[in-house]
Amino acid sequence: MNLERLIIEKIEDRILLGIISFVSIMVIVGWIAINENARMAAFTQQFEGRAIERGAGLFNQNCSTCHGLDGRGLAGVAPALNSPHLFGYDFREVVRAEIETIEKRIVGEAEDGSPIFEESVTAEEATTLTARLAELQAQDQAILAQLAPAVEKGYDPEKPTRLGQVGWSGTLNSYVYTTLVHGRPTSSSYWPQAMAAWSQTAGGPLRDDQLEQLTAYILNWNRDWTIDDLLAVNQFAKVPADPALVSANPGEPTVGTEVETILAELANYTGDPMNGQALYTTYACAGCHMIGEGGAAPSPEVTWLAAQAGTDGRPSVDNPLGYIVESIVLPNNYIVSGYVANVMPQNFGERLTYQDMADITAYVMSFDS
Repeated sequence: MNLERLIIEKIEDRILLGIISFVSIMVIVGWIAINENARMAAFTQQFEGRAIERGAGLFNQNCSTCHGLDGRGLAGVAPALNSPHLFGYDFREVVRAEIETIEKRIVGEAEDGSPIFEESVTAEEATTLTARLAELQAQDQAILAQLAPAVEKGYDPEKPTRLGQVGWSGTLNSYVYTTLVHGRPTSSSYWPQAMAAWSQTAGGPLRDDQLEQLTAYILNWNRDWTIDDLLAVNQFAKVPADPALVSANPGEPTVGTEVETILAELANYTGDPMNGQALYTTYACAGCHMIGEGGAAPSPEVTWLAAQAGTDGRPSVDNPLGYIVESIVLPNNYIVSGYVANVMPQNFGERLTYQDMADITAYVMSFDS
């Protein structure tokens, strides 16, 4: 080997250079590792910021005409999303919690109306607690007086959270997202029009990533809420109508539950599959009978094909149309394997007219392919 051609001729110098290079590389790697969490946090923040920004554009384009540009709702049209009520902020929570704590220690009431406390409470403590209780009750009444203008617009201070109002046990994120996916088919019973299903999987215009961006934008309204924020709300949410009580044609005769009678009468009707699809949405069928896979009940295309082929395990499918009719008016007569009973409303026979039934069955039968 020609050492004169080497950049560093001495072996000792080359060893030293190798050590220095190794230590330098380890220092750089260590620095990167130390700062990785901060870098990823900054990246996540930037990603979330871009999602919220895109969600704002989607909201302005698709949602603002009903919910308002500022998200505070439009009176008589649609509820506020930029609202303490949606985010579950209770302006009375702290005061009421302390009142409840004190009241738990009260075991009775004296003749003069003063509270009688449990035996472990001394006379001095009872006097202090009584005074504190009166002070807290006065504070609660003062808060209620401040909330009065919002109450006139539909706010219920006893139900300060939308999730509690509708009995939703999941997260606010899941509530907003699933509402966007499926819409509110029966909301036309208490708003001028039903909320559309925005997901492409439910026939809407938005992709899943766009729904996530829209959800992120709505949730970004959360903040330290004030009573002024509550009073700025133009329209509060309403308690949803029970879908089991909604009828698309109130006052008209309904089909009942006698399958043979229904089938005989249906011979006098011509079904409109387009109107049947609209009714499928009105009666919230798509919430469980989703097109494709993943629903809580069989999809309409699978149901009709199985009815014709007799492949879903039902004891008798001699008449596929009768099978569909029976499944609608007497849904618990047969439960397809893999699903559970008592999920589907049992009163469609009391809600559907013969034209409704003709239209809905025509829509289901349109999946004949």
